[in-house]
Formats: sequence, structure tokens, C-alpha cells
Amino acid sequence: MLIEHQHPSNKSIMVSVLGAPNVGKSSFVNNLMGFDLSVVTNKPQTTRNKFHCVINIDHTEIILVDTPGVHVNKKEINKRMNEQAKEGVQGTDINLLLIDLSKEIFKQFTEFKDIMKTDLNRTWVVFTKTDKVEDFEKLPLDEVVEKAKTLLPSIEKFFSISSKTGDNIHLITGALCDEAQSGPHLYTDGAVSNKSERFFVAEYIREQAFSILKEELPYEIAVTVEEFMDNRKKGFSKGAAERTIKPSIASMISASILVNRASQRAIVVGSKGSVIKEIGTRARKKIESMVGGQVHLNLHVKVSPNWFKNNFVLEELGLPRATDSSRVWRKK
Repeated sequence: MLIEHQHPSNKSIMVSVLGAPNVGKSSFVNNLMGFDLSVVTNKPQTTRNKFHCVINIDHTEIILVDTPGVHVNKKEINKRMNEQAKEGVQGTDINLLLIDLSKEIFKQFTEFKDIMKTDLNRTWVVFTKTDKVEDFEKLPLDEVVEKAKTLLPSIEKFFSISSKTGDNIHLITGALCDEAQSGPHLYTDGAVSNKSERFFVAEYIREQAFSILKEELPYEIAVTVEEFMDNRKKGFSKGAAERTIKPSIASMISASILVNRASQRAIVVGSKGSVIKEIGTRARKKIESMVGGQVHLNLHVKVSPNWFKNNFVLEELGLPRATDSSRVWRKK
């Protein structure tokens, strides 16, 4: 039975987006969305949490479950990121498995199978980054897919796309709309995700930190939002102190960039605050685009030794314990 006030022609489908780190999942999702919702950097393992991204095409609702890249790593945070990917396939109608054409192809199938250690339901392979491969049409992808079915029998079909140019992405959206089943939309009133603006504020700050900072430092960085004062609704999120703010400012936000060691704090702050200022400037532009108004963003850096092993911090970052989690710190 359709929910009251929904169109009788409404259809819905839930689709997971899976693959190795840096295979192009977030770029693919953003291309489908038509704007940058999911964070994208040139560094692998940028996405740490699974979350829904909602697209509406005519009367069809497509719910994309963006997931962290599956990878081999025994660190606690990486175990939890893999668990997020495994949970991302639960309850989905179709799984989109992204494979990077610019890398060794079949190896990606074997590594995915070894890490997931679970049988998937209906799976469509999406070969990405065709713009990086000369004459990709000559690749024997039919043969590769047939061989991959010995590992993943759930594979039904494949597509070859470029998120950079948009080539052939319409073929996927068309196929998903054809597969969608009649039923009510789960997200109404223009909602584009199951995550809050507070979540995306932390993501956009971390995205800019990843882009600006070099080498391995980004992987020892996390972002927490302590205060999100929303002047649009004249309300305050948990932890925010009541204060008077200018009507022209849509939101006042205070966030912390967590680092593992004291020496890293100086790198993130930069000479005379130059680095953290640049992170804040870039992040604020994306946040203002999201909230539709001026934002006052206050950033500071906190040293939190071994935060990536700290159960309290990982829970706060939306990464609950995985099935293979180790014993982790309990104090913040």
C-alpha cells in the first residue's frame, strides 16, 4: 500500500556501490547525484562511513549506498571501515561492483571476494576510468566477466563508464529505473541522504585536509563537530550554547581536527596558521553551498593519541565495532 500523498506510479530501488579504495565510487555517486555530496580526493580510503545518497528520476527513487573501499589492513579503524562496506550490501536490491580499468582487472575481483567473504545478491560490474585507458573497447571484458563469475556467481551484467566525462553513466541509471519496483519512496521532502548536515560538515573539512596535507598524515586525521548552530531554524544542535548571531549567518560551526601526535598538530596548523586557515576557507565554501547561506567556521586541532584505536572516538565517528575488532581503548 502506498503511503498517503505519494504518487501511485512511484518506484524505488536500493543499490550498493562497492569496490577497492580509489576505484572511483564517490566520483561515480557524485556524477549520478549531479553535485558533490560524497567527498573525493586523490588519496585512497577517503570514505570511511557508509551512507545513503538519494536520486529521483521522474517517479523512480534510486538509493545509492556509498561505502568505504574494501582493503586488507589489520588496524582497528580499517577493520571497521571494511565492516561498513559489508553492511552496505544488506537489504539492497542490486550491488554495483566498481572495477578500475587502469589497474590489474581480475586481481580486483579476487581481492574483493577474499575480503568480503560473503555471497552477494544480484551484482552488476561497473568498469570505471575508461578515460584513462586507450582503446578500452578492445579489452576482452566479456571474457573477464565470465571468468569473474567463477568467483562471484551473482554477476549479471557489466558497464564501462567514465565519471570524469560522464560516458555511459546514463545506461546505468536507465537500467536501475527499469529494475525498480513499485512502492513508496523512503525519502521525501527533498532529502538527499540519511546523514545529517553535521555529518557532511565533518566530511567536507576532512576532504580539504586530505587534499592539502601530504604523505601519510591524512590517514591519521579525523574530524569531529562540537557545535552546529543553525540560524535558519533558530535552533541549536546538541552541545551548542545559546547565543545571539547575526541574521546573515546561516550557521555557526565549531569543529576539531584530531591528530595522533603533537608534532602533527604543528603541520596541520602551519606557519602562522596558514594551513588550517586554508582548510577552513575551502571547507567553508562547500558547507555554505550545502546550507545555502553564510557560515562562520571555527577550526582547531586536538592531539588525541591513537584515536584510530580508541573505541569512544571511533564510535563518535560512526564506526562501531566490527566482527573481527580487537580490544580497543575505552577512554577518550
